[in-house]
Amino acid sequence: MAISASQVKELREMTGAGMMDCKTALNATEGDIEAAIDWLRSKGLAKAAKKAGRVAAEGLVGVATNGTTGAVVEINSETDFVALNPEFQALVSTTAKRALEGGVDADTLNAMTYPGEEITVAEKITAAVAKIGENMGLRRAEMLSVKEGVVATYVHNGVVDGLGRMGVLVALQSSGDGKVLQALGKQIAMHIAAINPLAISSDQLDEAVVARERAVFSEQAKESGKPPAIVEKMVEGRIRKFYSEVCLLDQVFVIDGETKVGDVIKNAAKDLGTEITLTAFSRLALGEGVEKEENDFAAEVAAAAGN
Repeated sequence: MAISASQVKELREMTGAGMMDCKTALNATEGDIEAAIDWLRSKGLAKAAKKAGRVAAEGLVGVATNGTTGAVVEINSETDFVALNPEFQALVSTTAKRALEGGVDADTLNAMTYPGEEITVAEKITAAVAKIGENMGLRRAEMLSVKEGVVATYVHNGVVDGLGRMGVLVALQSSGDGKVLQALGKQIAMHIAAINPLAISSDQLDEAVVARERAVFSEQAKESGKPPAIVEKMVEGRIRKFYSEVCLLDQVFVIDGETKVGDVIKNAAKDLGTEITLTAFSRLALGEGVEKEENDFAAEVAAAAGN
């Protein structure tokens, strides 16, 4: 099949690989972008796909907590100007607080009654669309709880208290001092914001993700020409390194740059004289996973002129 220049450009932007390498990869995989990414990685020509650079959306992420429960929501808008609108900010903040009462996902939260009014959250957002004059919607919502302990929060690129472009929740189960747990939880939330782990530990990783990485590592190791037994050890070594890069407890804590997050929690538990278990975390970055439409301005002008 013929490979278009736009496909080569897209693959190059996602991987940072050379133009000819991208074209070769696409030819080898019959134009399948995801397969081409793996092909390039197996040849050592690219790292993981830079998908984050391809996505964008506007609006705000809001967080709320009452101590043992935390919630994070994302409400999108068409432009970034809306994020500075006090009415929009109040909408996101109030919706996040409402989520504390059971807003485990966007569908559930949309159907809940908006505080102080006899309409649902979805209806309140629809009313805001008419008033503010811009399309918007509740895209994501997550809620974490612990029986004892804290759910700590962190907002990155904040515009006002509890609202920004990224929100993180960290659930710490413990009977320890609440203030100490909150401080620890916030630091871990900051780490999560910066590093973006895929899971708490390796046993919680998506099996498909691990299988894909193992396949790439296997192809890389086979090209070394070493005996199968050595290849197998090479693959296992790279899988362990992969775990240390994407599993929260195995990552090096960004605050001190040397201690693993799991050990940071163990040290804090020792100081408190009680156990601390990180049971869950949530990280919502504004616009993550949403393709921003790119308009051809010249084409728009031509269309408006009737050409």
